[in-house]
Amino acid sequence: MRVFVTGATGFIGTAIVKELLAAGHQVTGLARSETSAQWLTAAGAQVHRGDIEDIDSLHRGAAAADGVIHAAFNHDFSKFQQNCDNDWRAIEALGSALAGSERPLVITSGTALLTPGYPVTEQEPLPVNYSNPRMASELAAAAVAATGVRVSVVRLPPSVHGAGDHGFVPMLIALAREKGEAAFVADSANRWPAVHRVDAARLFRLVLEQGAQRANYHGNAEEGVAFRDIAGAIGRHLNLPVVSKTPEQAAGYFGWFAHFAAIDNPTSSQQTRDLLDWHPQQPGLLDDLDNAGYFSGPLA
Repeated sequence: MRVFVTGATGFIGTAIVKELLAAGHQVTGLARSETSAQWLTAAGAQVHRGDIEDIDSLHRGAAAADGVIHAAFNHDFSKFQQNCDNDWRAIEALGSALAGSERPLVITSGTALLTPGYPVTEQEPLPVNYSNPRMASELAAAAVAATGVRVSVVRLPPSVHGAGDHGFVPMLIALAREKGEAAFVADSANRWPAVHRVDAARLFRLVLEQGAQRANYHGNAEEGVAFRDIAGAIGRHLNLPVVSKTPEQAAGYFGWFAHFAAIDNPTSSQQTRDLLDWHPQQPGLLDDLDNAGYFSGPLA
């Protein structure tokens, strides 16, 4: 299959590209820089120049493919609303290129959008009247699916981890170094689902190859890692105290990240595993914190 991948040189995208190539697919990756283009070429993929705001480029890339994996998203939270709006337009562009065919489109969403507090399943709908702009991705997927495009949604957990991670866990490590303590929100007992990026990449391939139209898949290997344990591992590695914060104190410590630090997001992926024969095999989050280089470097 000729697969067009956006976000192809990101933390998750590079693993997806390698997974697809190893499975015998032909891959074309979206590249906005010469460095990205060079990585794709070295990996054995084709290069398609552009970015996720270049609608014409996205349409051309998808039109020339047998299937599309949309893994790109701008994680600059200072312009979060704009980035979510851009993602909607990107999904529309990709979907319009696939309309009238059975070619699959796989888009990326997050388990953290779902109702908190209990192990949500793949059938869990987005909460009604929920104002998180990130919902745009799934809403755009539904709009594209309504036109007959074969769309699947992979919901990723708050932590997609592994060597080279630059997501939420490294942010927590940086905060602990800055504040001189590793913190969690008192009495919340909240949990984060998690997955290794290699296991996530395998799931994207399986969804592309087998996914059903308008189906949701949960890409978490662990149902819920206690946030208190994540903070504990960070404190142990940095030799810093591990402290609980009231919600008010947490707002001062975590800043804009306080919502994510307190979210209780246990998530089931059993239906995904059963439908696609997906069996995560990589280390869990706490093991990765011990062994994947999260604390190496000059500040360790």
